[in-house]
Amino acid sequence: MLEKARPMKSILSLITLTGLAAFGAFAAEPALTIYNQNFAVVRDAVPLELKSGVTEARFVGVTAHVEPDSVILRDPSGRHTLQILEQNYRNDPVSQELLLSLCEGKTIDFEKINYVNGQPQEQIIRGKIIRSGYVPHYQAMSRYGQQYYASQMAYASGGSGQPIIEVDGKLQFTLPGQPLFPSLGDDTILKPTLTWLIQADKPGKIDAEVSYVTGGMNWHADYNLVSPEKGNTLELVGWVTMDNQSGKSFENAKIKLMAGDVNKIQPNEFGRLDDSKAMSYVNGEDSKPVTEKSFDEYHLYTLERRTTLLDRETKQVEFVRATGVKSESVYVYDGVKIDANHYRGWGYDSIRQDRDYGTQCNPKVWVMREFANSETNHLGLPLPKGRLRFYRRDADDQVEFTGEDTIDHTPRDETVRVFTGNAFDLVGERKRTDFKIDTGSKWADESFEIKLRNHKKDSVEIRVVEHLYRWNNWEITRNSNFYSKTDAQTIEFRIPVKPDEEQTITYTVHYSW
Repeated sequence: MLEKARPMKSILSLITLTGLAAFGAFAAEPALTIYNQNFAVVRDAVPLELKSGVTEARFVGVTAHVEPDSVILRDPSGRHTLQILEQNYRNDPVSQELLLSLCEGKTIDFEKINYVNGQPQEQIIRGKIIRSGYVPHYQAMSRYGQQYYASQMAYASGGSGQPIIEVDGKLQFTLPGQPLFPSLGDDTILKPTLTWLIQADKPGKIDAEVSYVTGGMNWHADYNLVSPEKGNTLELVGWVTMDNQSGKSFENAKIKLMAGDVNKIQPNEFGRLDDSKAMSYVNGEDSKPVTEKSFDEYHLYTLERRTTLLDRETKQVEFVRATGVKSESVYVYDGVKIDANHYRGWGYDSIRQDRDYGTQCNPKVWVMREFANSETNHLGLPLPKGRLRFYRRDADDQVEFTGEDTIDHTPRDETVRVFTGNAFDLVGERKRTDFKIDTGSKWADESFEIKLRNHKKDSVEIRVVEHLYRWNNWEITRNSNFYSKTDAQTIEFRIPVKPDEEQTITYTVHYSW
């Protein structure tokens, strides 16, 4: 019988969720791939001594959050065909409460310390465990819901969580002393364990390969972007943060990270299943902390330097560094402020005929930062989703935080645009100047006046965004400035505003339905 697995030496390869069995001709070396969706795929080596017929084996090196039905056991050399006749998963490590439950109905010794004249004296009390008070099956309670939880609690402890011990023919609801248990039996475990009954086509010693999906692991990306005191040329440093809460440490590991939206069935609040739907760039030098390649419909990042990821540890590794990234500050004024609480439950016909809809003013001008994720802009690499933090250097070379936002997975040659805050010295003002509606003839006319004020020392361009929300059919019948149509119901004015200047835009829109 196998009592424990070999220690983890390294982590080398990827196992996809949809193709877990298709490893090819890999050597049976440990492997770990972390997905940014709170799970990972692990591959490990298991030494087996196969017998003629059925062999029983135990694997102690599994994580505490393994999905047991994802386990695959195989001989990577292809010399043996393995069939798992039965698999058992135990994840209830030894504790005083567990051992009490295993001894229910039995009489054991309890040690009690009494003090006589200030001197401790040991007393052994024999007690029969009528009820341990232990509440097992925590995973089952989350899986099967509140009714199962209540009945399990009642079964285990009458809802009180207290043990019942019989001493000298009398029952008591407390332990009479420190329990002294007999030696551990075969039914107790110290770590999460898989036990197999294996049918093999012939006997022999092999280094089998076990792979499985596990929860309790995640990773995400963070980006720090620093611009000089003047100008918008960025220095970009990207980090990956790995979080291991799997119940297992990975020593001297070579880790791979999968970025993308892999379809994975996730448990709902009661644990039931719901069906929910090569980069190498560091400042142009030879150092390659992370390499990237396309993999199926996703992107795979490999940490080139081995690292140790301990259980309950969060670790950061730099994965990209670039300089000379040209960016642009974009000012956007979206002057509509809508009271969502007021219009909650309104039908669309009622909203479009309401005279006051869309007339409240938002005075804030948004500050957006954008840059091209292209090779010509010293990037051009798939950026995993994560948080972007922006800094700017002051005159004394001190960096100051200027805002942050998140991005989704961004392919190369796409533009990154994020919101970093509201401009202090730019103000917008929007008001409606006229409104006419004829419900019988099914038309409406609406006019607006928008004022932009610049209190900065530099000239700026403000992009004024207007949403033509009353109906799909519309026509601009009068406008003071050129506009562009950005989608079916949005127009945009680009207005240059000099220091201490105010600019005014007016337009009229005609709706028909």
